[in-house]
Amino acid sequence: MLTQNMGYPRIGGHRELKKANEQYWAGKISQDELTAVARTIKEANWQTQLDAGIDLIPCNDFSYYDQTLDTSLLLGVVPQRYQPVSAIAGNTGLDLYFAMARGYQKNGLDITAMEMTKWLDTNYHYIVPEFTAQQAFRISNDNIFNEYNSAKAILGEKAKPVLIGPVSYLLLGKEKEAGFDRIDLVQRLVPVYVEIINRLQQQGATWIQLDEPCLALDLSHKEKEAFAWAYHTIAAQVSGIKLQVATYFEALLDNTQLAVNLPIAALHIDLVRAPQQLDEVLALIPDKLELSLGVVDGRNVWKNDYEQSLAHIDKAVEQLGACRVLIAPSCSLLHSPIDLDGETAIDPEIRNWMAFAKQKLHEVTELKLIAQGDHTLLQANLQAIASRRTSQKVHKQAVKDRVAAITAADGQRKSAFPIRQRLQRERFHLPSFPTTTIGSFPQTDDIRQLRARLKKGDLTVEQYDAAIEQATIESIRWQEQLGLDVLVHGEFERNDMVEYFGEQLDGFLFTKNGWVQSYGSRCVKPPVIYGDISRPKDMTVRWSQFAAAQTNKPMKGMLTGPVTILQWSFVRDDQPRELTTNQIALAIRDEVVALEQAGIGIIQIDEAAIREGLPLRKAKRPHYLDWAVNAFRVTASGVEDQTQIHTHMCYSEFNDIIEHIAAMDADVITIETSRSQMELLQAFAHFEYPNEIGPGVYDIHSPRVPTTEEMTALLAKAADLLPAQHLWVNPDCGLKTRKWPETKAALENMVAAARQARKQLKVGDPV
Repeated sequence: MLTQNMGYPRIGGHRELKKANEQYWAGKISQDELTAVARTIKEANWQTQLDAGIDLIPCNDFSYYDQTLDTSLLLGVVPQRYQPVSAIAGNTGLDLYFAMARGYQKNGLDITAMEMTKWLDTNYHYIVPEFTAQQAFRISNDNIFNEYNSAKAILGEKAKPVLIGPVSYLLLGKEKEAGFDRIDLVQRLVPVYVEIINRLQQQGATWIQLDEPCLALDLSHKEKEAFAWAYHTIAAQVSGIKLQVATYFEALLDNTQLAVNLPIAALHIDLVRAPQQLDEVLALIPDKLELSLGVVDGRNVWKNDYEQSLAHIDKAVEQLGACRVLIAPSCSLLHSPIDLDGETAIDPEIRNWMAFAKQKLHEVTELKLIAQGDHTLLQANLQAIASRRTSQKVHKQAVKDRVAAITAADGQRKSAFPIRQRLQRERFHLPSFPTTTIGSFPQTDDIRQLRARLKKGDLTVEQYDAAIEQATIESIRWQEQLGLDVLVHGEFERNDMVEYFGEQLDGFLFTKNGWVQSYGSRCVKPPVIYGDISRPKDMTVRWSQFAAAQTNKPMKGMLTGPVTILQWSFVRDDQPRELTTNQIALAIRDEVVALEQAGIGIIQIDEAAIREGLPLRKAKRPHYLDWAVNAFRVTASGVEDQTQIHTHMCYSEFNDIIEHIAAMDADVITIETSRSQMELLQAFAHFEYPNEIGPGVYDIHSPRVPTTEEMTALLAKAADLLPAQHLWVNPDCGLKTRKWPETKAALENMVAAARQARKQLKVGDPV
């Protein structure tokens, strides 16, 4: 019986990669210094897995920015607009790579970044491949081969190259011109995969992991045929190496027959997200196919329930024999924090219920030992699981009773949107194309150091508050000078849009170094929801009220919505997610009402992750959307009609859920649309979305500054699709991660674009 890992976090134990990337982008370190940091992280990761006793250890799971972008570079899938970057003297393949991820605005070039979206139902973002009808594929760099050689020097035959499979790679991309289906490109792509696999086999690789998460999605007949053709073609042209197809995040369901009959050595399935699929897979599995059981949760922080996992392992071993069974995490540990050992500040009782990536490796090897007859490791696990089930730190009856008392009336505004819209326009007197931002302004080193000094005791609370007040006032004066119509306070007092709220809610705990990658160099430290959730006191009222008192312009109160708090936390796995979300919704509802009572007339409740929580299978989506939308409505419906409720969603395709977005009934929704050139608005136009909307006119995930003309053109596109009197003007997302010079330049251009749009599109002010 073998153990394996599917992937490991690549940011470094102290976010070394994030810091090195950002220094490289700023020109403070050389490429050699950056690659030295990467090499140190990779070697430490391999050694950690080797020390844990893992039999098959992934390589090529490291990435400077994103593994899908890495695959595009490997396969030569570089959009034509980036070719000039390579032609500039001194630029390297890494500069081209970062230009595709972040855009490029220097040396006389101004090139937008590639589109970025969520990796299936996670908060990890990937760079979307772009395909043309005549797309060519070729091996364009040796990174995967060089990394295998480096891994083999440490791991020997345990080194297992990992690559996104050919069919999922195509399905996760986009056609950039009309008249073809990207899945048809499989016939051009597969020969390159054959070449890659054969080269790795010649280098000594014995296993290769091909990630095909799309096998867990709803597939058309044509897409299923592409899977079968691709793998039969590969099998006919490679030998002497064992291919493993990895699926995760959902059950195979109607794709089970297809998956088990692919000509491969092993199939990996996710038994954390979809334990029920084991019986169907075992019923259909052919002779000789090995089965990898994903029994350790790669996406959460809770200790594995060994009894539950052993039941799956024993069932598979009984039918297949131990030699055909592999034990593994459910998916790559990319989505987990790295090491629990340093988290000494967590309550010891709760800490005993937890496991991070390093600890999950040991869970995998311990499960193998127990399955082979060593039961000495089982008792401590049983005690930890039992302790969590009965702890009074987890269960609060008053919270449970309040959730049980929610009624339909709790999710209804007093009046329909047209009435609210009229009352809000009478209250705020905003111009057409009103301008605002999504909430946060740059978190400078000075601001972060203030927070660090407060934690260390180097500043008193009074000194800290005075410094934050000054930063807030400065941001308000700058916004007034700029001419923004609806202001924000900048969120200088906040560390993170979820962590900030979790710190003030009962039922959450926080880690010292539990970072996970969101995209590129962006790392987040998700809170851990360990118990029933309630709001003991006001969370944002003090700062919103202070900010509002500094200006005569409308000031938005900024909150994070219940589904986003759920999705961007490590959530309880001992009760339905719907129940946890309703607990959060009631807590945020109380804060919304408190803001209104404090005089805040515009309140934004961000639900950036509502689509992220969407089940991957369409049949499961209606139930989720019903409770997710209702949770938002419960949060937003305790206020009067004159109070304007905004929500924000980023990096989401809305076509198939637009009616549910409308059902949220937010007065104003702001969304990301700049990278797609307003393409996402098609869904809102076709649906005839009735409420107001702010399509983002510039990409905040890139350092480039868009021109006024560029943003004006985007507004004109938006006005062609939706009623101009319903349009707002704003960036794609919050500006926390940007620098002040680019932020100020971009927002100045944005305000100028709104003024131009008012003139050029001849839209009268709302009445």
